[in-house]
Formats: sequence, structure tokens, C-alpha cells
Amino acid sequence: MPRDYGFLGAMTDVMTVRGTRPRAAAQPVRWAADAVAMMREGARVRLDYSAQSLWRVDRMIEEIRREGAPYAAVESELRGFGAYAGEVIAWHTGAEWWATGGEHWVRTPEGRLWDPIDEARRCFGGHGSLRLLCRDAVNGARR
Repeated sequence: MPRDYGFLGAMTDVMTVRGTRPRAAAQPVRWAADAVAMMREGARVRLDYSAQSLWRVDRMIEEIRREGAPYAAVESELRGFGAYAGEVIAWHTGAEWWATGGEHWVRTPEGRLWDPIDEARRCFGGHGSLRLLCRDAVNGARR
């Protein structure tokens, strides 16, 4: 059954493990799952969708940045880390993914939009934190 999300237009719901979610969640959920698998298999780090796990993700991004990897070489990994952070926010606040023009955001129940994928890019540039973004989103949803 279609839902109307205002300026973003109508989106069709899809079924996932968490129940009915907007179609906008399909790609970020896949990107997050890929990031979890990559961390488990490549770095031997377990991500469990807890807010605390974002500390590990921030550290991994910092290590990649310190190694001097070019952005183009890690762009998809950063997108996955950002999507993972968005999923953590969604799980802990009841937020939903929104998408338009190829960009994805998380909308928390109080109506705020968060951009965890861009925050992952900011982390890579040395100016952001997925852990702090999640903290702010969770605290904003509790008000």
C-alpha cells in the first residue's frame, strides 16, 4: 500500500525482517549488511547494530584515513559505514530511510532528517563522528 511522504512523493512499502519499511530503505539496508560482513570477514570486528558499535566504525574510518587511502578507493565502504549508522539510528529510534535524487537520509519520529552517509564522509575527512551523530539522533528522538 503506497504511503505519501510529502515532498518526497509516494513510496511503496516493502517487507523486511523488521516489518514493513519504505522502499527507500532497500539500498541502505543492503549497504549496511555489506559493511557488517566486510568488518566481520576482513577486520575480524563484529558489529551488532548497537550505538556502542559505532565507536568501532569511527575508529576504522580513522585508521583508513591515517593510512592515506584515496577517497575514490574507499567511497563504497564509507557509504556502507554511513548506512550502518543509519540502521543503528533506525533500530533505536523507529526512524525511517528517505530517499530522493539518489541521496538517502534517516528521518526520526520527531521529523528531523539525518545524513549518516555524509557523516561517514566527514569522518573520513577528520571532521565527523557516526557515534556522536547517533547519540544526537537518539537523544533528539527521546525529547
